[in-house]
Amino acid sequence: MSKYPYRQDRDEMRELLQQFENLKTGKANSFIEEESFERIIDYYDEKEQLSTALEVSEYAVSQYPYSASLLLRKADLLIALRYYKEALDVLEKAQILDSNDTNLYILKTDAYLALDQQEKAAAVLEAAIDDFNGDEKTDLLFELADVYDDYEDFQKVFDCLKTILEYDPVNEEALYKICFWTDFTGRNEEGIRLHQQIIEQHPFNELAWFNLGAAYQGLKLYEKSIDAYQYAIAIDEKFDYALRNMGDAYIRLRKYKDAVEVLEKVLELARPEEVIYEAIGHCYDKMKNFAQARFNYKKASHLSKDDSQLLFKIACTYMNEANWISAIKTLETTLKMHRMQPEYNLAIGQCYMELGRLEDAVSYLGNVVRVRPKNINGWVELLNCLYKAELWEDGLEYASFAWEQTDHKPIFIFYKVALLFASSKPKEALLQLEEAMVNNPKLVKKLIELNPSILQNQQVVDIIARFKKKKSI
Repeated sequence: MSKYPYRQDRDEMRELLQQFENLKTGKANSFIEEESFERIIDYYDEKEQLSTALEVSEYAVSQYPYSASLLLRKADLLIALRYYKEALDVLEKAQILDSNDTNLYILKTDAYLALDQQEKAAAVLEAAIDDFNGDEKTDLLFELADVYDDYEDFQKVFDCLKTILEYDPVNEEALYKICFWTDFTGRNEEGIRLHQQIIEQHPFNELAWFNLGAAYQGLKLYEKSIDAYQYAIAIDEKFDYALRNMGDAYIRLRKYKDAVEVLEKVLELARPEEVIYEAIGHCYDKMKNFAQARFNYKKASHLSKDDSQLLFKIACTYMNEANWISAIKTLETTLKMHRMQPEYNLAIGQCYMELGRLEDAVSYLGNVVRVRPKNINGWVELLNCLYKAELWEDGLEYASFAWEQTDHKPIFIFYKVALLFASSKPKEALLQLEEAMVNNPKLVKKLIELNPSILQNQQVVDIIARFKKKKSI
């Protein structure tokens, strides 16, 4: 063996390239072996000199017209250079010489796909698959799955992967891919049966247990999905995706403490991600541990500084603690990112209401109804604010707007009633109350909530009692 194999290879290649130049110029004794042609083609291909590589392949095929492998190399280069129809012609010749090379069918498929003839691409593979076994059959089935994906026949993508796993149950690539396609196609029950069969043969395959868990999760059978994930983790304790999914399943079951325990293990095993911190924050939020929720939301926010929703969640933890000033400071940052976002304007408006800064509150709540005029909550908060601020006339005007914009929701007639009584217009208020009770008598509680002393008005009590009596009859 040479002391410098790289130098020897380089010298041999230089000699082969010179032989090819001699062949082109017609010099004597310029015969090149088939294998040497393949090396020259590879050389130019690796250097991305595809036109030169194609030229070499044409010389090679002229000297070895019955070499299927050289024809395949030529077809591959034609496809790379976008000569798809010419490539198909070459592949037809290669198939006559040797139909037992899977690359032949894969290249045909590539050419048909490039010509936007997906059905022909699929037909090539469908016809060839039964002629092969083992890894070659698997390769063609994966190729066929990609073709079906290309023209969006997603059910058949699942079928291809299922076929692979039926005769090669531990094929990792198929196990990884079928997890997604089971969920995407909604064929969870089929996925469960398939993976149960695999587990019977291969009980220590963590991917099969994981996929079984995911299929159960797709059917919202969260307890069963957790059991399957636990088996996957017992086999591979560092299987972080199983832990992630298990955490999600615990959240769906509202077992927030268990979810936190599992998700914190994910942080130990994998690179910190904002989605994990956010999920942990959500769990603490639900457990009303707002300080810990905030701590985790902040961790998530540090990893995703442009995510205003994380800042909003931080603000909500302050609001839940009635820490209005801190909530406002955080919300002001979110509004710098998205000034007219209704959710953020609604929250900061509510904070200013709680602080008694009603003019500021009205300003922000006005943004909410401008952006979402058909949303009831925005109008309700704005009218609450105007009522508290004793801006009766403005409130009446906005109550009319709200009623029109929300397709005549009865709640806004009750707001009119409250505002008319506050404006010392009792006759009009009583007429509006009659109309409101006809539309939806249950909403009278909103009127009482706004002004409990209204029950001291005998005429109001009589109208409410009359509709209650009608209901009982």
